[in-house]
Parts: sequence; structure tokens; C-alpha cells
Amino acid sequence: MTDDPRIQKFAQILVDHSARIEPGDRVLIESTTAAEPLVKAVYATILDRGGHPHLQLTFPDQKKIFFDHANNAQLDFTPTFTKLAYDEFESRIRIHAETDLHALADVPPEKQSRRQQAMAPILRAQMWRGAEHNFKWVTTLFPTQAYADAAGMLLDEYQNFVYRACFADAETEDPVAKWREFQTRQAEYIERIEGHDRVEVRGPNVDLVLSIKGRRFRNSYGRHNMPDGEIYTGPVEDSVNGWVRFTYPAIIHGRVVEGVELTFKKGKVIKATAKTNEDFLHEMLNVDKGAKYVGEWAVGTNFNIDRFTGHILFDEKIGGSFHMALGAGYPETGSVNRSIIHWDMICDMREDSVIMVDGELVYRNGEFVL
Repeated sequence: MTDDPRIQKFAQILVDHSARIEPGDRVLIESTTAAEPLVKAVYATILDRGGHPHLQLTFPDQKKIFFDHANNAQLDFTPTFTKLAYDEFESRIRIHAETDLHALADVPPEKQSRRQQAMAPILRAQMWRGAEHNFKWVTTLFPTQAYADAAGMLLDEYQNFVYRACFADAETEDPVAKWREFQTRQAEYIERIEGHDRVEVRGPNVDLVLSIKGRRFRNSYGRHNMPDGEIYTGPVEDSVNGWVRFTYPAIIHGRVVEGVELTFKKGKVIKATAKTNEDFLHEMLNVDKGAKYVGEWAVGTNFNIDRFTGHILFDEKIGGSFHMALGAGYPETGSVNRSIIHWDMICDMREDSVIMVDGELVYRNGEFVL
């Protein structure tokens, strides 16, 4: 099926560790035709485990064609089969495999926002059924030339980076055991923080205070994202106060917004600036009421991800960083923020930075203090 043993190992990680496929599970596989080698391996592995794979493949420039030709009724239409799968299936494996990362750059923001409204029931089903442990969803990426170009790497170099970040590389004998090590270590971080109240995040690019009182942290070790490596929660919605300058570009819907600076008061963004695409930033902040509030606060812990690549699946896990998501929060953390967006923005913490919890130092210069 494939001559690259890393792809077969990758498929086994997705099916056995992330999605945990059991006999009888109905599994939606979402990807583009550019990921054919991995899709084939995942499809075969699901069959070997007794599951029922359902393919939903698109051609690489399908989204661009859709926005170029769709009328308002088509923009407002929620895809029938996709909604059914998210409402009823036991699992979903999504494999990002884009060949043009800027294909939607010229699509008007109002069109993209309108489409997001139509897709909102699917996102809600994923979050709520996932929180209730009725839907085993995982999102990953297949290395394409476009992703390699965005990361500033040759394709071979980028492939090595991806498989190493996922522990699907040749050097890792037992990737499932490796992800369990991650689980154990991150549980120690969570034990240090959870159950407290006031969090202070200080550094050259951030001066924030927020509350985690009554909120739960999640240990992210490869169940919903691959690669993984973060702990996250949903802060109390009206508790975020202060300022942050995100050190990496913020990317959503194929649009890149650089130099984002946000000021919060009582949880709400009251000032937002950017060096590029500031109009788009404001467009996204105004899509609904929840878009100006924080749905997620998280710390990245995967030091195999040591550089910015232009893809949030990797970048939010950068060891020594934290990120915040504007918009929808994860119900399992206690977050009640609702929005049609979930926009992660990342800030480096590896120099002159600390995190204090109820006055106690828990994190310094990219590392937890245990």
C-alpha cells in the first residue's frame, strides 16, 4: 500500500491511539486526494479493527471553486452527509492535506463568515458529543509541498519534522507508549494548576490576569490532535484582563494576520490591532457575541515542535509557548462561551516570562516548575 513505514505507523497511531476504533464503529475519514497514501493506510487499518470507514474526499482546490460559484442559498446550506456523520457516527478522522494554503485569501470575509454560520451545527456536534465521549474525533495533517513551503523547509525535511512530532518516526519504537509518557508528565502539570483561581501570565509580550476557578484542565496527548502536547482549559468568561501581543502570525480560513495585539477588560476584547489584515481581524471579532471572548487558554509542551510552521495544528503545541482561542470553548473544561469561530493565537514564553497561579510560580521561561 505504501513503501514508507512511517505512514503505516502514523495510521496505526490515528486508529489505535487517537480514535480508538472498535468493531462496529462508523468512521468518517475527511481529507483531500493529496493525502491518498495515508488515507489508504487509515482505511485499511480501520477495516482490520472491525470498523466501518466512510470516505469524504475532496479535490485540493474544491473550497475555492465553491466560494467562487456558490450563491447565498448554497453558502447557507449545511452539508447533509457531514451533519449526519457528526450527529450519529462513533468517530471522525480528519487529515488536512492542502496544496494551496492561500486559495481562500481573496474570498470576501463576509462570505467566509456566512459559510461558518452554516457549518456551526457540525462544530457544535463535534464539541458536545466529544465532551460526552460519544464521538471520537481526531484531526491531523499529511505533509504536502504547500505545508513544507509555508514552513520554509524542503519536503523531505518537513516530512521528517511531521513524523517526529507525531512519534511516527523510525526512531520511536512504541509511539503509543510515548504518548502515554506525555499523558503522565502533563498530568503533573495539571495537578499543580487545577483547582486554583488567579492566573497571571507575564513577559515581554504579555501582561494578563485570568481566572480558572471551577474550570477543568484537559490533558491533550494525542486523542483529538496529532501531533499533540498541550494542557488547556476555558477561563472564566468575564475574568480575562490585560494585554497580549501574539508573537506568531494568527491564521484562520487561509488568511494570515500578523502582529495581533489584544486588550481585554472583564473578559472582552476592547482593543484589537494588527500589522497586517487588521480589517479581517475586526471582521472575525464581530461575527457574533462570543468571538470577542476567550474560549481556551493553553500551554504548549511538545519540544519536538521547535519552530513556527504556519499550521495551527503544530504551532499551538510549540514547547515553551501559550495560546488563547477567541470564540468557542470546549464544554468539557467548563467553558460556556459560544461562537462560530475558534481562533487560536500563539505567544512565545521562552524568555523572561512566568506564569503565576494564586501567587505561586509554576512556569518560567518555557518550562513548568515542579
